[in-house]
Amino acid sequence: MRYNIIRKMDISNGPGVRVSVFMQGCSFHCKNCFNPETWNFDGGKEFNNDTIDEVLKLCDKDQIKGLSILGGEPMHPNNIEGTTKLAKAFKEKYPNKNIWVWSGFRFDKDLKDKEVLKYIDVLVDGQYKDELHDFTLKWKGSSNQRVIDVQKSIETGKVIEIK
Repeated sequence: MRYNIIRKMDISNGPGVRVSVFMQGCSFHCKNCFNPETWNFDGGKEFNNDTIDEVLKLCDKDQIKGLSILGGEPMHPNNIEGTTKLAKAFKEKYPNKNIWVWSGFRFDKDLKDKEVLKYIDVLVDGQYKDELHDFTLKWKGSSNQRVIDVQKSIETGKVIEIK
């Protein structure tokens, strides 16, 4: 598994100042994707335990409110194991900070039985659709995408969106 970049202080991918990890590799290839350089599964850098340690160290500052994981596609079968490992390590070390993940896969269709959901606070799900793009949307690029409170959704057994 590989990653494209780690942003040490990101203010555009989730609330507050965050550390963001952009995973490498995506098979969706959405029209007008904002990050096509992350599509190639062979690009970027190797994602390993040292990468996780680096991310955790970056998150240790008080001003860092959480971790954002995007891509590429963090939930792709090539990437989900590393995404799960990172999310679990983060939540164990920082239980009071939050994790946001962006994925083209759907929460209730593709991801419902995945371990990674135990560690995610917010999931923005669904593939970006250029024809549904709307600049006024918060945290998502197109109106078909959902901003989901993952833990409340697991608890209630239905999708709980954050408006």
